Amino acid sequence: MSSTALVPSLVRPDSRVLALVADAFLVAAGVTLIALSAQVSIPLPNTPVPVTGQTFGVLLVGASYGAIRAFATMTAYLVVGGIGYGVFAAHASGWDVLRFSSATGGYLVGMLVAAAFVGALADRGWDRTVVWALVTMVLGNVVVYAFGYLWLQHALGLTALQTWHAGIRPFLPGDAIKIAAATGVLPTAWALVRRTR
Repeated sequence: MSSTALVPSLVRPDSRVLALVADAFLVAAGVTLIALSAQVSIPLPNTPVPVTGQTFGVLLVGASYGAIRAFATMTAYLVVGGIGYGVFAAHASGWDVLRFSSATGGYLVGMLVAAAFVGALADRGWDRTVVWALVTMVLGNVVVYAFGYLWLQHALGLTALQTWHAGIRPFLPGDAIKIAAATGVLPTAWALVRRTR
């Protein structure tokens, strides 16, 4: 898988077999990071959607892995959760979590799309400066919100304003912190890479 994102720029095995092993390891490591960040879960009043660290993990994996690896990682994460391993928020699992009638399924599907989208921007070098990394992370978060909003509105039969109050507004402060953290990590990592080369 060719990419100019951070991790693929650092991990360049010489043989095809080693490349496959490296990709498998990276996907497993990404699934683990997202699963662990999902367990940082805080229930909120007036919404069935908890605040989690999951978005941080997804955006970081997307930006550092590039589009193809990020999409593969997020797909693997959803499959692992779907088949019954408790990798979703609060150790939830099962295909029911991903159904269109699920309050949180849209956020998970949005994370799949956001990981690939953020990865595609990273493949174009958008992760190398603070300003562009910030734009990348904000756009990725908007993708997650878009899917989560529409899914939540359908699942609970809410009005547009009710969906805003239940599915977007309570998460803005926490997501701003996660975006700031993810934004700081990548340009700093690129600076270290440039210094060591």
